[in-house]
Amino acid sequence: MSSTPVPANFTATLELFSLPGNYVSAEPYGSGHINDTYVVNYLGTNGQAKRYVAQRINTNVFRNVTALMDNVRRVTAHLNQKAGAQSRELTLIPATDGAPAAIDGEGRWWRLYDFIEGAHTVDRVTNEAEAREAACAFGNFQAQLADLPGDRLQETIPNFHHTRSRFENFRRAVADNKAGRAASVQADIEFAFSREADADVLLTLLAKGEVSERVTHNDTKINNVMLDNTTKRSVAVIDLDTVMPGLPLYDFGEMMRTSASSTFEDDAEAGNMHVELPLFKVLVEGYLSSAVGDVLNATERAHLGFAGKLMSYENGLRFLTDYLEGDTYYKIKYPEHNLVRTRTQFALVRSIEANTDAMSRILEPFVSP
Repeated sequence: MSSTPVPANFTATLELFSLPGNYVSAEPYGSGHINDTYVVNYLGTNGQAKRYVAQRINTNVFRNVTALMDNVRRVTAHLNQKAGAQSRELTLIPATDGAPAAIDGEGRWWRLYDFIEGAHTVDRVTNEAEAREAACAFGNFQAQLADLPGDRLQETIPNFHHTRSRFENFRRAVADNKAGRAASVQADIEFAFSREADADVLLTLLAKGEVSERVTHNDTKINNVMLDNTTKRSVAVIDLDTVMPGLPLYDFGEMMRTSASSTFEDDAEAGNMHVELPLFKVLVEGYLSSAVGDVLNATERAHLGFAGKLMSYENGLRFLTDYLEGDTYYKIKYPEHNLVRTRTQFALVRSIEANTDAMSRILEPFVSP
């Protein structure tokens, strides 16, 4: 549960939006680490209870809120149009001026969504059914946005999954050694340098036209999928802040990194981290049985396993970079937290490398004509 208290002037903020009925209460909601999120309880004009989700957007992370919210507006409108009247997709509540977000009296940006009733999220995959459902949900999400009309979506965080850029940031962090930590983590630095060539694999395929840029989610953890309380089937993909142009392989790789791994990314014992092949298998099956299965080409399918390795490597680079720079980006709970995260990700890279042949056998039926 979020620990950020409800602001004192919250009712004035809500008046910036078109909400029928009367305000009852609000409380912090969810476990996100970027935006401040609250569930809002209203009594509708029909006398029935109605809930909304209010979010204060973190402008330290998302500098161009107008671009961010234009992306969210376009994506949610498109998904709801495709889903029809019975949709449980994420739905924006417009501000009184019709805009997708509003600025309060203190200059803070806010947005509101309808609360998706009868559904929940889980923070970590606990069984194969959940993994399959998450993979299917994100695959359908990509496919539904393949025909998004209008111009290319804006990049809310430039070069978010551009691994070459992440590597160059890491290289500079080693050279600058701002926190004086480089000497104590030479083995980790050497591991990162030894896999430098991986940073360019998907970017080279993109440059050659062998894989395609599409609209992607870019944060495909299972806690961004709403699951029906009764059926446990996915009803909506949420947290659309990083929806922007990208490669479908980034989405699958991030899903594999977080949903087919054996332990948490901050497990203090890196040896506990490895790829779970049964979960990888159901992720592949769920993802390719979704509508995106008709969209991906053979090259994209063949690189699904590599994508998990790349996203693990990229996240390891980011954690190590932050550690070398003095922990300026990620929230940490103790001084070695980013180093622990680095080592679990690099352990996952090693495990995926050791299981490359096994993953290729899993992928073979989906790649061969």
